[in-house]
Amino acid sequence: MDMHTVVNGEGAKRGLGRVVVGDGRASGVTASDVLAVARGGARVQLSEEAVAALAAAREIVDALAAKPDPVYGVSTGFGALATRHISPELRAQLQRNIVRSHAAGMGPRVERDVVRALMFLRLKTVCSGHTGVRPEVAQTMADLLNAGITPVVHEYGSLGCSGDLAPLSHCALALMGEGDAEGPDGVVRPAAELLAAHGIQPVELREKEGLALLNGTDGMLGMLIMALADLDRLYRSADVTAALSLEALLGTDKVLAPELHAIRPHPGQAASAANMAAVLKGSGLTGHHQDDAPRVQDAYSVRCAPQVAGAGRDTMAHARLVADRELASAVDNPVVLPDGRVESNGNFHGAPVAYVLDFLAVAVADLGSIAERRTDRLLDKNRSHGLPPFLADDAGVDSGLMIAQYTQAALVSELKRLAVPASADSIPSSAMQEDHVSMGWSAARKLRTAVDNLTRVLAVELYAATRAVELREGLSPAPATRAVIEALREAGVQGPGPDRFLAPDLAAADAFVRDGRLLAAVETVTGPLL
Repeated sequence: MDMHTVVNGEGAKRGLGRVVVGDGRASGVTASDVLAVARGGARVQLSEEAVAALAAAREIVDALAAKPDPVYGVSTGFGALATRHISPELRAQLQRNIVRSHAAGMGPRVERDVVRALMFLRLKTVCSGHTGVRPEVAQTMADLLNAGITPVVHEYGSLGCSGDLAPLSHCALALMGEGDAEGPDGVVRPAAELLAAHGIQPVELREKEGLALLNGTDGMLGMLIMALADLDRLYRSADVTAALSLEALLGTDKVLAPELHAIRPHPGQAASAANMAAVLKGSGLTGHHQDDAPRVQDAYSVRCAPQVAGAGRDTMAHARLVADRELASAVDNPVVLPDGRVESNGNFHGAPVAYVLDFLAVAVADLGSIAERRTDRLLDKNRSHGLPPFLADDAGVDSGLMIAQYTQAALVSELKRLAVPASADSIPSSAMQEDHVSMGWSAARKLRTAVDNLTRVLAVELYAATRAVELREGLSPAPATRAVIEALREAGVQGPGPDRFLAPDLAAADAFVRDGRLLAAVETVTGPLL
């Protein structure tokens, strides 16, 4: 299926407007399409080619359903119950039952953007011509997305194998007019009421359709795509906060010279070093490491910042490769092949996605860890090269940022716990038929939490570094640093002074990093960072 985002009749701009399901190939879906639907509210439209691919695959399924021979998912039970042949009069009930019984999630609700990504990616595969779902079912999936109806999906219920079964089942339940969903107004109501209010007819599932709606890696893939989008911003933000910390510590920017990074040619490292150098250009604070308290080299947390952040960037590049391959996939079991066969397979196993989700959590933890070490160095009068203890106004009377660093340390400790791989675990299920699972959904959920906490960690470093720079009286910071400080103060984050209620300042700094204002401020001086 080929998909593209159309804005005012043009395909030149992605992430807005409407996403059109195209010519029956899966390879055209992009991460931008997913983000446009999940976070941007883009509308989804089925093209004539997609409808034709759906109808052709459905003809194959109908023909097999009419034959006496059992076909998995069409005329048999599922999982450990796949040995039972189901008579024609019970098959519609079978499809309804699999959705109802598999909608067994528990725990808190999953976020709206995750559910929309989940629904859209399942629709992408449904429209590939490999699932056997009727066009009217696919259209109803698009109608729910376009109406802003978001099924209630719960935190727990997926083992990341045979697809994200419980989460996808809760979405399929809403298509049937059952279960609960959130309307465009944010209010949760019975799905039947929401469908009726938007003129959407609930679907009556037929052979294979219930199974096809449940059997995919869509949840973990959607969360991977969104995490990569967030981390792209956060890794550039980390280059900025690292540069500000280097500047505040009167470090040397000579270690950022491109010829040093060229002899160890990891692309992420070179990009990170280039970003830091761009931020520090024109600084009057760098190069003072030989002044009052001479030092030969800066500490690792400062000097090796590009190497650590760069390794994370390269990890992201590998994760993007996996995500792109998964976007080009049609994940279902069984699948309809072009020659008319309907075959069982193991493509639903989430291992490829689960591994990179866990790999990213390791990189996130390390990036948070090195940022915390720089923050601690800024607050320690024995290592900060002339800054007051804890950056306090009157140390002893004032505690300064002492407990802000406690909060940051608690976040980093949590990041380390979240870096423990979920995909190293496997719990057999379905009477040992599904005896090895990926735990990819769990890997995705913990990465989402890790990304959220990394934002807070970088916000604390930003808060400390900008205060430290302002305390370096008589030395002029880089123009990019001045732009950051000015924008941060305009955002309501106060500068040096006596102790005050810190939580509002930290929350404002968090928002400043999270919504991209940090990068916007820097790039008014540096131009786009890498």
